[in-house]
Amino acid sequence: MEISGSRVLLTGATGGLGRAIAKALDERGAHLLLTGRKQEALDELAAELRSAEGLAADLANRDEVDALPGRAKQVDMLVHNAALPASGRLESYSTEQIDRALDVNLRAGIVLTRALLPAMTERGGGHLVYVSSMSGKIPTVRASIYAATKYGLRGFAGGLRDDLHGTNVGVSTVFPGPIQGAGMWDDAGIELPWWVPAKSPEDVGKAVVKAIEANRPEVAVADPGQRAAAVLENVSARAGAWLRRRLPVEELADRTADAQLGKR
Repeated sequence: MEISGSRVLLTGATGGLGRAIAKALDERGAHLLLTGRKQEALDELAAELRSAEGLAADLANRDEVDALPGRAKQVDMLVHNAALPASGRLESYSTEQIDRALDVNLRAGIVLTRALLPAMTERGGGHLVYVSSMSGKIPTVRASIYAATKYGLRGFAGGLRDDLHGTNVGVSTVFPGPIQGAGMWDDAGIELPWWVPAKSPEDVGKAVVKAIEANRPEVAVADPGQRAAAVLENVSARAGAWLRRRLPVEELADRTADAQLGKR
C-alpha cells in the first residue's frame, strides 16, 4: 500500500522505537495519528513531524482503547507498537500486573484492529502492522509474560493475514531483536554486552516501512545469529533450549527485570 497520504494510527509513539517509526513514516509522507499516555509528549513529537497529531490514550484502560478509533476518524493503517517490558519471573507479578501487560501489548492491538478493519475492507485497502519481538520467536529467560504477548501478536497477525487474503488489506509483523540507543534496554539503563549484537531504532523504522510497502508477512530486525536461532527453535525446541542455556544471559536478564520493575 502507498504510505504517502495515508492516515496511520501509531501506538506507543513517544517511546524510542515509536519515535523512529513515526519519523520513518513521516519521511514517506504519512499523516501520523500518534498515541501515548501523555498529551504533552505527543504534541512535542508531532511538532517535529510534517503532518501529525497527538491523541492521548492509556491502552491499559479498556474504555480509552474503545474510544480511540472514533477519535482517530479515518485510519488507513495501524501500527501497534505499544508495549510494556513485562520482564521478570512469573511469580513476582500480581494478577493486576499480568492483566496490564496483556492489555497493552496484545489486547489493545486486537481490539483496535477489530474496530478499524470493517472500514478498511469496505474501502478495499489498508495495512496492519504489529511490532512483536524476537522474543515472539525465541523463548528467553525471565520473559515468560512478555514472550506470551509477543508470540500472541505473531499468531494473531498470521491468522488474520490468511483471513484477509484477497481483500487488499495487508498484515505484517515486525520482530526487533536487541536494540541499543532507544527502547526498553535504554529505558532501563542497561548497556548490552559486546557479545549481544544490537540494531538501532532507525532499523525498526525502516522495517515497518518495508513491511508495508512490500506487504511482507514478517520482517526480522536482528543479526544472522538470532535469525538462525529462530529457525532452530522452529525445527527443534529441545535443541533451541539447549543452545540458549549455554549463553551467559541469566545475570543480564535479572538486572533488566530489576531495572524495569517500575514499568509494570
